[in-house]
Amino acid sequence: MEQFSFISKFIIFVRQQGVIGLAVAFVLGGAVQKVITALVTDILTPLIGIIVGQNKNLATASITVHGSTFLYGDFISNIIDFFIIAFAIYLLVKVIRADMLDKPKE
Repeated sequence: MEQFSFISKFIIFVRQQGVIGLAVAFVLGGAVQKVITALVTDILTPLIGIIVGQNKNLATASITVHGSTFLYGDFISNIIDFFIIAFAIYLLVKVIRADMLDKPKE
């Protein structure tokens, strides 16, 4: 009987805290991240590579100094990826007014 009480308390917790919504947001966030990473890797960095004079994808641009290779192109690609994801999240929060979800109900 004690287990039933624990399970019912857990279900109440999940309902009150919006854990299901958090789980859905987590899964969707992962999917959006994959799409944006593909956009940056497959479309934007090759275009930037062409603009800055790289014959290859910007993500593979590197410089070697004393046997150490610095992948500055990959770093730039990751920065672009970060800013696009941050901007997409910002727009999502502002457009659907998700910032209002955390405010307590009156």
